[in-house]
Amino acid sequence: MNCFHISDHQTSAHLRPLAAAVLLLILASSTLPCARAQEADSASPTQSTVQAAAPIVLSLHEAIARARASEPSYAAAQADSRSASLERSIARAGLLPSAVYHNQGLYTEPNGLQNQAGQGAGAQPSPKFIANNAVREYASQAVINEAFGLAGIAAVHRADAESARAKAELEVARRGLVAAVTGLYYAVEANDNKLAIAQQARAEAADFTSLTQKREQGREAAHADVVKAQLLQQQRDRDLSDASVAAEKSRLELAVLLFPDPRTPFQVAPAGEPTPLATRDAVNEAAAKSNPELKSALAALSISNADVLAARAAYLPDLGLNYTYGIDAPQFAVNGPDHVRNLGYSASVTVDIPVWDWLATEHKVRQSAIRRDLAKVALSATQRRLIARLDEAYSEAAAARDQLASLDASVATAAESLRLTRLRYSDGEASVLEVVDAQGAFVGAANARQDGRIRYQLALADLQTLTGTMQ
Repeated sequence: MNCFHISDHQTSAHLRPLAAAVLLLILASSTLPCARAQEADSASPTQSTVQAAAPIVLSLHEAIARARASEPSYAAAQADSRSASLERSIARAGLLPSAVYHNQGLYTEPNGLQNQAGQGAGAQPSPKFIANNAVREYASQAVINEAFGLAGIAAVHRADAESARAKAELEVARRGLVAAVTGLYYAVEANDNKLAIAQQARAEAADFTSLTQKREQGREAAHADVVKAQLLQQQRDRDLSDASVAAEKSRLELAVLLFPDPRTPFQVAPAGEPTPLATRDAVNEAAAKSNPELKSALAALSISNADVLAARAAYLPDLGLNYTYGIDAPQFAVNGPDHVRNLGYSASVTVDIPVWDWLATEHKVRQSAIRRDLAKVALSATQRRLIARLDEAYSEAAAARDQLASLDASVATAAESLRLTRLRYSDGEASVLEVVDAQGAFVGAANARQDGRIRYQLALADLQTLTGTMQ
């Protein structure tokens, strides 16, 4: 796009009126797109503007709520649960009578003969197809059907069990999503804190390098101290770079679950004091009441029992009822010729008694019994696994909780040791290696405290996931 500029000599008075009009037209047509482009550029936010926006501050519960709205596995579990509920309604409807309004018009080519099968006293043409009653036949009937059998009841039981299992699997998916978001959330917090520790350590190393250089200039320390301090500073620079990358990675991993654009700036809310650990009895009671994996295994056993019932239903008779009301006559009318009334009803009862199927039913019963035994084994394994996981999670949470105070004390001790060692080095009473060791001990203790805090938070989240106490 070209934006024209008209100089003074181009707009001088000696231009003729026609040339001036042409120039004005060109100027208007060329500057209008430029103005529109400038307006579009000013209206559309740039990437730097988006990145400069104030970051969103998220609590853990807000992060979980956002993840529920966008995580595909959880959405699939929700869809399965809703579909299973509808399947349950469909199975129940199968036990109720069905009604159909049937309408049909039928024409059959006559064979040239007459018969007395029609209504009234007169003869009528005979149709070529002996299965049809007349050349013209009309049906307009309300048909009600009902079937009674053990198979329908078994289908309802199975649909109920499938619905219960889908709800349990939905709860499993929900708790799994909560556990995943919780882990990523606390990982973001821990990596942010480790980044701050790395920045502090880098500043401490730079300050120590400056101290060694001053002491060397004052002939109070050897050049080897400066070299050692510079090596430490270089290592701290690398540690800071790694900590920055780790913080960015954990932030992106969480943002993928929460935002349409993973680059959306956000911050996690500052963590308060760790939640107290519940008693062992309270944990066991909560796990026994609301563990979804156990409910899913119980629902699978119920499905197997319903399959056994459905297989055994083939041994029993099926009862069918049919009631039809309407017309089935050569005229599409309530009354036919000679005042014959076409409107009427018919009813039928059928009983199908199984006699012989070459042992197919017996084999189906055995198949379903085998699957039921497998479901019992799976239920027993789920119960044992739940007990073991509960004990492991509680022991992990208790150990992590007991170590929090010790980790805090280690950080305080390492900070005091670093301060005293720096003072001793300034007075010429400590070597550079002692300062380097003190700095490494402080950084290690600070990072260990962050690892200990996230360990306790994750162990507590795992325990709350097992017991269903985390919403």
